[in-house]
Amino acid sequence: MPIDPVRLNHAVLFVADLDRALDFYTEVFGMTVVAREPRAHAAFLRLPRSGNHHDLGLFGVGPDAPARARGGIGLYHLAWQVDTVEELAAARELLLTAGAYAGESSHGATKSVYGADPDGHEFEIMWMLPRQDWGRWEHEAPVEALDLAAELHRWPGTPTAGTLVQDSAPAERA
Repeated sequence: MPIDPVRLNHAVLFVADLDRALDFYTEVFGMTVVAREPRAHAAFLRLPRSGNHHDLGLFGVGPDAPARARGGIGLYHLAWQVDTVEELAAARELLLTAGAYAGESSHGATKSVYGADPDGHEFEIMWMLPRQDWGRWEHEAPVEALDLAAELHRWPGTPTAGTLVQDSAPAERA
């Protein structure tokens, strides 16, 4: 019998400078620091609308740690889902302002913008079409140009992320 998970709960990244990474993820993603583990030089962060204990763990390993070459074995990117296409457009603008924007594309059922954190970890911010509108993309994942203006016109205010948690007890910021 296979393991039967329901979703990826969190990701953990090794970073050169823990404080720099905390600044990035709290400022760009609005995450809060929910726990620190000084013995491991680690911090754990939660997204504002998440029901998880933490969504991201960061372990500071210092600037002399070896970097993974792009295209080498290992993690390619993390994908963070937003609830509406308007949130995707706002994320694009924030990434541009933060100097972290790396591109955008349409994958049919999902619309995405891409960025990278100060250590070069790539990430995707994505919005998913309503399930009933996947159509031919049920079994396809093209990489095509994103026409964000057209998506905003077609899907205004359409939430697709499911149940969101309101952050009732903000934790420490970096």
